[in-house]
Amino acid sequence: MAYPTPDNEAARADALRTYNIMDSEPEAAFDEIGELAAQVCGCPVSYVGFAEEDQFWFKAKYGLPPDMSSCPREIAFCSVTLCGGDLIISPDLTKDERYCDFPFVVGEPYLKFYCGVPLIDPEGFSLGTLCVMDFEPRELSFEQQEAMRRLGRQVVGQLELRRKLIELDQAMGELEGARESIAEEKSRAEALLTNILPKSIADELTEHGKVAPRHFGAATVLFTDFRDFTGLAERTEPATLVGLLDQYFSAIDEVVVRHGLEKIKTIGDSYMAVAGVPEPSRLHTLDACMAALEILDVVARLKAQRDKARLPSLDIRIGLHSGPVMAGVVGRRKFTYDIWGDTVNVAARMEKNSNPGQINVSEQVFSQVNSLFDVSLRNRTDVKGKAPLQMYFLDRLKAEFSKDSVGHQPNESFAAERERLSTGFSGWGQPEAGGGTAG
Repeated sequence: MAYPTPDNEAARADALRTYNIMDSEPEAAFDEIGELAAQVCGCPVSYVGFAEEDQFWFKAKYGLPPDMSSCPREIAFCSVTLCGGDLIISPDLTKDERYCDFPFVVGEPYLKFYCGVPLIDPEGFSLGTLCVMDFEPRELSFEQQEAMRRLGRQVVGQLELRRKLIELDQAMGELEGARESIAEEKSRAEALLTNILPKSIADELTEHGKVAPRHFGAATVLFTDFRDFTGLAERTEPATLVGLLDQYFSAIDEVVVRHGLEKIKTIGDSYMAVAGVPEPSRLHTLDACMAALEILDVVARLKAQRDKARLPSLDIRIGLHSGPVMAGVVGRRKFTYDIWGDTVNVAARMEKNSNPGQINVSEQVFSQVNSLFDVSLRNRTDVKGKAPLQMYFLDRLKAEFSKDSVGHQPNESFAAERERLSTGFSGWGQPEAGGGTAG
């Protein structure tokens, strides 16, 4: 979908960058202006946003999902507003030729009303917009329109104040000298490499120029994917679909880090991570199970938020399996850390045989964590290229180890048991004799 751009787009983008506002942290002043705009106009949605290249990024938002931080510029209503010098109102988007074909008008959440005011800096560049939206057609009074203009000027005032503070910080930073600049550049390079590879692997690659393949006798592989994703992909705008996946995968990334797992890769709508690699851990299976439970919670919250905003949402299914793997770095120009082995194949089959909102685990996983979790026994299941496999649904933490009713949040007893198991486990995750019974 083509979108209009101001005649001075290149200079406008340069001016916006001087404010250093894109992808910055939330600030109360902008949040309050956005919420006030919604209240003054009686609308359920408002936001303050800025456009750079092909992205429209929200600095403040009201009535949108908390994790929705940006959208492609081609589907941003404010692309039109950026090209004007004053307030733009569309009382009924479905009847407005500028907007009637937009994905969020013809599809979920079926927006009907838009009002936006351009944020014009002292040099005359339209940096972004303050806007309000509704799911029903509506009109704004003269007073409400004037209030939107005044609030837009307040946003620009906050931007100017913010830029002055940034310029002061930059001037002070320049006094630190060349030595610190070199150290920062080195730190950035190391951080970039660490974002691509696990830290220990990045250190080995930096020191030796290569990474030796390594066998791990015990690891737990986690796979996820989304129900009916293929169908959703067929009827969803590509940019919207990528943004949807990014929102879900970014949330899963945070869970994986919290539980000490290593993200391996995403393939389409599938997500793969591993516990116990590249740093061996006696509790790799336990950590993977806890991560899986939290992923269910995170995805459920995202779904509820998006459903409330009438946006497309996803249901997840998860599979876990424990066993030996090989790990190493492949590629010379673009490094990739990956794992291989039958354990990976079985984990993928666990996920394929799971159900939405459930965690399907193998007998190996069950045998290692059943003293801490409630599970549901399933029938042996035929899978391609394998003898029938015994599977279980990991339902929840046992009541004595949980502080919430659904059994996803661990309590102090769990923490104490985890500490005991961290020294009481032997081999590749099996408890010592007398350490637990089948649940």
